[in-house]
Amino acid sequence: MKASPANGTTRFDRIEGGSFDSHSNQPHPPGLYRHDLIAEKVSTIDEIGIQDVEHFHEHGWLAVESAFTEKQIDAAEAGFTYLATGQHPSFSGLRFESAVRDRIGELTFTERMDAIRKLDSFVEFEPRLRAIGYNSGILSILSRLTDSAELTMFQDMALSKPPQIGREKPWHQDCAYFNIPPETPVVGAWIALDDVDVDNGCMHVLDRGHQAGPQNHFDRRDWQICDTNIEELHVSRHPVVAIPLRRGGCLFFKGLLPHGTPANRTDRRRRALQFHYYPSTTEETSEDDRLAVFGGEGRGAEC
Repeated sequence: MKASPANGTTRFDRIEGGSFDSHSNQPHPPGLYRHDLIAEKVSTIDEIGIQDVEHFHEHGWLAVESAFTEKQIDAAEAGFTYLATGQHPSFSGLRFESAVRDRIGELTFTERMDAIRKLDSFVEFEPRLRAIGYNSGILSILSRLTDSAELTMFQDMALSKPPQIGREKPWHQDCAYFNIPPETPVVGAWIALDDVDVDNGCMHVLDRGHQAGPQNHFDRRDWQICDTNIEELHVSRHPVVAIPLRRGGCLFFKGLLPHGTPANRTDRRRRALQFHYYPSTTEETSEDDRLAVFGGEGRGAEC
């Protein structure tokens, strides 16, 4: 049964092209995401200079206030809705929050849209989303950040924190999920589809945390860095920076930068697109090699 965006009473009696998040919505420790700083941002992509690239390499992140136009983000949001409502017959990368597992068949259209956790691997199905990840301005900056003329996008997803039930994504390093050498210059691009702030689950990073190298990860609330290890890194030398973004803003971050996002307990959506890139010369390693570096509990873990 397909949904019609014009019909707010549509019910869903089965999941079309989707599944449920494999982790439950456990509460995270109070204060785990207390921040020391609010990120300063470059105004636009065109204003990124040499000092900003140096900031990225030293601190592990670079935030841009306005990376995309309203028209571009409107198109991306329409693409998100198209896939999220099961309108593409071949797309199967839709994932719902585990909190709605027992009532998915009773959700209205709006409730279903506010229960989505993730859209995974969508670029081959939705050109409006693909256009964001392959935007010429973004690729130009990524080439500068990786010092590589040829880049490969190797992961694409949309990350949603639904109102009230959007769960935490615990502190982690993205390279802990990828079967590549940990020293690979991986860069993530995180693009806000909604206004995002400290209340509805903006990105939090450990400033310069990539300099500490790979961290052990454990299967707890997710495949994550232990909370106590984060506290130790935080107290020792890495302040926590919160990175609120307006709709159309972008965060670039290194694959070894520890980062996490708290739960969304507001009445507002928090949706973002996330793409990962590495130099096209990168050669993959085995899962066993990755687990030997980041911890043995991460077999089959997904970012």
